[in-house]
Amino acid sequence: MKSSRSRIAATLAGATALALIATGCSSGGGDAGGDENITLSITTFGTMGVEANYEQYMNDNPNITIEATNLEGGGAARDDAYAKIAAGTGLSDIVAIEEGWLGTIAEVSDAFVDLRDYGIEDAKDSWLDWKYAQGTGSDGQVIGAGLDIGPQGLCYRGDLFEAAGLPSERAEVAEYLGGDDATWERFFEVGKEYVDDTGKAFYHSPRFFWNSFVNQQEEGYYKKDGETLNIKDNEVLKEHFAKIVEAEKAGLGAGLPGWEVGPEAKAGDFAVYMCPSWMLGIVQGYYDEGTTDSGWDFANVLPGGSANWGGAFLGVSSASEHPEEAAKLALWLASPEQQAAAFEVAGPYPSTPKGQELVADTTSKFFNDAPVGEIFANRAEGVVAQVKGPEDSNIQDNVFGPIFDRVSQGEVTDPDKAWDEAMTLLDQLVG
Repeated sequence: MKSSRSRIAATLAGATALALIATGCSSGGGDAGGDENITLSITTFGTMGVEANYEQYMNDNPNITIEATNLEGGGAARDDAYAKIAAGTGLSDIVAIEEGWLGTIAEVSDAFVDLRDYGIEDAKDSWLDWKYAQGTGSDGQVIGAGLDIGPQGLCYRGDLFEAAGLPSERAEVAEYLGGDDATWERFFEVGKEYVDDTGKAFYHSPRFFWNSFVNQQEEGYYKKDGETLNIKDNEVLKEHFAKIVEAEKAGLGAGLPGWEVGPEAKAGDFAVYMCPSWMLGIVQGYYDEGTTDSGWDFANVLPGGSANWGGAFLGVSSASEHPEEAAKLALWLASPEQQAAAFEVAGPYPSTPKGQELVADTTSKFFNDAPVGEIFANRAEGVVAQVKGPEDSNIQDNVFGPIFDRVSQGEVTDPDKAWDEAMTLLDQLVG
């Protein structure tokens, strides 16, 4: 059986092979580290919003300098962390870990300190029970302090909906899609209406709709034991996979990649996103700061019901020269007040009940003054994250992602053929 570090190295090698095959306000406490001047490095990804809190911490702790690196997305952060763990060198003092690859990190838990040794249990009740449990290994080690969760709603272009003769007010949009009883079938029907009326695509990439559907299931890519794959004989997943392929054949997709589609979003080349909370910051980041007339809005609805997509944790490297100070910073950044501040800046929804209370009245000028705090509180009801297995993120990004890219480009149009190709990739990368 391969060691965990060997498995991580193999995952990186598999991802490389895939590219050839298939051409993610409390006080800072003061006095951290005493009088010694300390630099703490932190690596984050995407639009997490935590950077909004760095200045306050350094002001409250003048002997601390935060040296920050922010990578493009969860996939880039995963590959960066895997490579450094496999090499045994180079992790930042604090590392942001995404939910989808937390299972793999847990298998090399000696790369991170046990946050129980630095007081996290004193604040255990701050988090949602399931979020705290996610960051806890089978041996009880707390690997990561929870930051956000990813309840989902629908981002949509109200101006484009109106031009297509569809409802454009957010409450009407939610009702038109079925409200609490919204289904994927109805979503694709509305998409067909939009395409027929405008001649333009409804959404940018099928990747998002696949990920959302998988996250709605009681068990996703893995069974509840976190070890047994749950894909090849899963008729529910296969049936929905086929529906997405048929939607692509009907012209609902724009044939775009999953990420970095700002110019197309601004040009109106598509009209909707599935939006977990952290996605709000990504969409807003496509536009100039202060933009309030983008046409984007945010509705309290998701086809198929509630789902959690993503959410991050902060772990402290066991190789850190200053683990106590790093842990203090990580726990402070993950506190309710700082989670609320991050939400105000970038949209990641707090994983602490108090943090959620603090943002309950938050609205977004960019999203047409949508009451995002209220909507996410509603979307989070009943959400409990799935058990994520060690290759969960790899499967999402490097098995189904490339196949859906080929489908969206019209290279594969038969659902059975597309599924078979995905299963071949699964065997090659995961086994």
